Amino acid sequence: MEQRKEQYQRKEKKDIIFGIHPVIEAIKSEQELNKIMIQRGIDKEHFRELKDVLADKDYYIQYVPIQKLNTLTSGNHQGVVAFVTPIAYQNIETLVDQWVEEEKKPCILALDRITDVRNFGAIARSAECQGVDAILIPSKGSALVTADAVRTSSGALSRIPVCKTEDLKNSLFYIQQSGYRIVACTEKSSMPLQDVNLRGAMAIVMGSEENGITSDLINMADLRTNIPMLGNIASLNVGVATGIILYEKMRQELNR
Repeated sequence: MEQRKEQYQRKEKKDIIFGIHPVIEAIKSEQELNKIMIQRGIDKEHFRELKDVLADKDYYIQYVPIQKLNTLTSGNHQGVVAFVTPIAYQNIETLVDQWVEEEKKPCILALDRITDVRNFGAIARSAECQGVDAILIPSKGSALVTADAVRTSSGALSRIPVCKTEDLKNSLFYIQQSGYRIVACTEKSSMPLQDVNLRGAMAIVMGSEENGITSDLINMADLRTNIPMLGNIASLNVGVATGIILYEKMRQELNR
């Protein structure tokens, strides 16, 4: 039992950098980081250099109690832990500009506040299998690409572009203005999936299991659809729902 615990801890340490100076060096070298956790009430003298380095950067920073940091590592974290991403995030606007120039008709999967890392990995696996060209996620309030997510995706997250955005609505608006349809999969729609034309270039938006898609994103969508169900449970797991709508799009594309 102790051996398993030690193995687990060593494995987890590969995903983090801890200590003020190691984190500062990671930032200076522009290493890709998912987020940085900083202890609340950290000594100002120690924090000054880190604050200066972070001044012109856009890393996601979260202030947490020291107990949280203690659960992440048994090492001397000095009040700072950074999470390393195993991939390089891409820019969705850059990809869209490239696709427009190439006259490509891509399928973009936009995930609105999907927070479960393993669910995210499973969704990415379905996306890669069914030909999605890019996954778009918000930088805050969403599961990010971690080693656990990559493992759950069976490596799909290393094969498909993942784009992180500060504002999901603005990025979807850019996609929409570039000539691509926005399709929202929501139980609030009365249009069943089998009656919807999913052919061509589009961004399919899937929402969190707790609250679904944000109302602003539903309102801006060109098309809203739902997955018909015969049972009494109100909704599907978002990973299952994503697999269904992506399969339907692939089916329609193959049966032109």
